[in-house]
Amino acid sequence: MEKKNFAFDKMNFILLAVGMAIVIIGFILMSGSGSTEESFNPDIFSARRIKVAPIVCFLGFAFVVYGIMYKPKDKSVEMKEEETVKTVK
Repeated sequence: MEKKNFAFDKMNFILLAVGMAIVIIGFILMSGSGSTEESFNPDIFSARRIKVAPIVCFLGFAFVVYGIMYKPKDKSVEMKEEETVKTVK
């Protein structure tokens, strides 16, 4: 059977899944109860929600972009490189 050439390799999908998991963790860190008209909740200004969670989300989105841009090495090129290294020795 003929092997089809896809735009993404298995490693690309793994990197995308890890990046999306990091983004989801960032949104979970950002969540929590809010303030109402009757009561003020000072937790909405905590360091976890204001600083940590957006940084985690940004790193997750950057990891997703890396997963999209990642280009795996061609196995035939790797084999040729190994053969040239063996012949040089």
